[in-house]
Amino acid sequence: MNSEIIGIIVTYGLVLLLAIPLGRYIGKVFNYENTWLDKIFNPLDRLFFTIGGINPDKEMTWKQHLVALLTINLVWFVLSILVLNNMAWLPLNPDQNPSMSFDLAFNTSVSFVTNTNLQHYSGETALSYLGQLTLMLWQFISAATGIAICAVVFKAMKEKTALTLGNFYSYFVRSATRILLPLAVVVAILLVFNGTPMTFEGKDTITTMEGQQQEISRGPVAAFVAIKQLGTNGGGFYGPNSSNPMENPNYLTNMVETVSIFLIPIALVFALGYVLKRKKIAWTIYGVMTLGFLLLLIPSVISEMNGNPAIGDMGISQQIGSMEGKEVRFGSAASANWATYTTCTSNGSVNAMHDSMTPVTGATTLLGMMVNCFYGGVGVGFLNFYIFIILAVFISGLMVGRTPEFLGKKIEAREMKIAMMVALLHPFLILAGTALASHLYAGNPEQYAAWLNNPGYHGFSEILYEFSSSSANNGSGFEGLGDNTPFWNYACGIVMLLARYLPIIGPVAIAGILAAKKYVPESSGTLKTDTGTFGFMVFAVIFIVAALSFFPALTLGPISEYFSM
Repeated sequence: MNSEIIGIIVTYGLVLLLAIPLGRYIGKVFNYENTWLDKIFNPLDRLFFTIGGINPDKEMTWKQHLVALLTINLVWFVLSILVLNNMAWLPLNPDQNPSMSFDLAFNTSVSFVTNTNLQHYSGETALSYLGQLTLMLWQFISAATGIAICAVVFKAMKEKTALTLGNFYSYFVRSATRILLPLAVVVAILLVFNGTPMTFEGKDTITTMEGQQQEISRGPVAAFVAIKQLGTNGGGFYGPNSSNPMENPNYLTNMVETVSIFLIPIALVFALGYVLKRKKIAWTIYGVMTLGFLLLLIPSVISEMNGNPAIGDMGISQQIGSMEGKEVRFGSAASANWATYTTCTSNGSVNAMHDSMTPVTGATTLLGMMVNCFYGGVGVGFLNFYIFIILAVFISGLMVGRTPEFLGKKIEAREMKIAMMVALLHPFLILAGTALASHLYAGNPEQYAAWLNNPGYHGFSEILYEFSSSSANNGSGFEGLGDNTPFWNYACGIVMLLARYLPIIGPVAIAGILAAKKYVPESSGTLKTDTGTFGFMVFAVIFIVAALSFFPALTLGPISEYFSM
């Protein structure tokens, strides 16, 4: 078997090997059961609660959870704007990098607070170390926010009848200290020992093999990269992200960073099984997600390993696959693997340039973000999948002539209205944004000439990708797009805000409403939601929604590009 394929299989095997016990541990954290890290983190948790004046034992309704989440996110957003707008005179700026313009600071603040990490700048030249550390903090906080609100939904699914669902601040702090921080320390240490910088010194001057002097940007890179991968954040310390050897020095670090992308999203699925004491549901959800992931991964790997047909027609050998925009130390297969991992989640980091991928891989990366629930981001990935579960339960109930029920709660019109609004919001934001940008460019291509470096089908794909990435809270991009302009900064910022918080509000509202309903014991006529048949139904609903919503746009972009080659 090809060694590159072995690397892909081993990488995913490591993910699964680590995710199952991690899921059990996360389940214990959500259930407030004793864990071996309690002695270390109980005093730290109490310190945070004392400083914040928070009573972690105070129960909250689902509405109070959402108010707490939105309030603290607003505070973080304002603080981020202040730092990024004033970096030039603030401390920890040894390279004298300038402050950001307001539109770029707005986009960047929204991006990191919403766990998107879309970057319309290059970190090594546009940010001071204080700016980088501020964004690193948001990478912990935004990820912990997603995990905490996921814990609220888990509790709502667990309770037979309940009006209160725990304490958001408690879930949030425990997610940061007991899940994200220990894992980030381990990953950062592995990166440091493999050559990733971890320093507060400024640029280093080196002599290249050609005898030229070159300045190399350094900084607290290892810590930044660790949480960017584990928290499905994706924001790079450097502009080229993990294709830069300072962020990702070798194949071992590439495997570590790739495993980190999927680790917590998959572990949360198994944590659900532990919290509900229903492992079959967890395995059903995992099976659906994995099927979707494989249907995107396999074509991508095959396409990249076979090379670019246009280059092949020129008589140029491509024995190692399509290597345009890729790093030789990783190869075509590992690059396609990362591209699928990062777009099936809301991670968005890259170890190769997606703009240079073949049209098939361009289409699969777009589909991963358009579906946005094959594993998905930490916490919010399950929330997106939860919406499709509700839709599948309702449709299945109608097909068999029974009142739809999920975990002993009747699904009624109110929940379905919320679910449909959330399901339709994602394609609306992507397609409306793409239509607006395309109209502006087509109406005056001279004025907006700086937007696109590629005409035709691929240029359309670049616009479609940017809005797909923003709406999926992903953050990766087709970098042929000139995106650091007021239009793109504000348009993407607005899309990121709506796409982050409305899909959180909807599932939490549904879970909270269902939790308050009377529990109906299962009977012989109850629809089983932990079977392969129901899993296939959920997958069919996902496929139909994605196909009907996005196929026309994909036809105008990567599909047309494929057939034109």
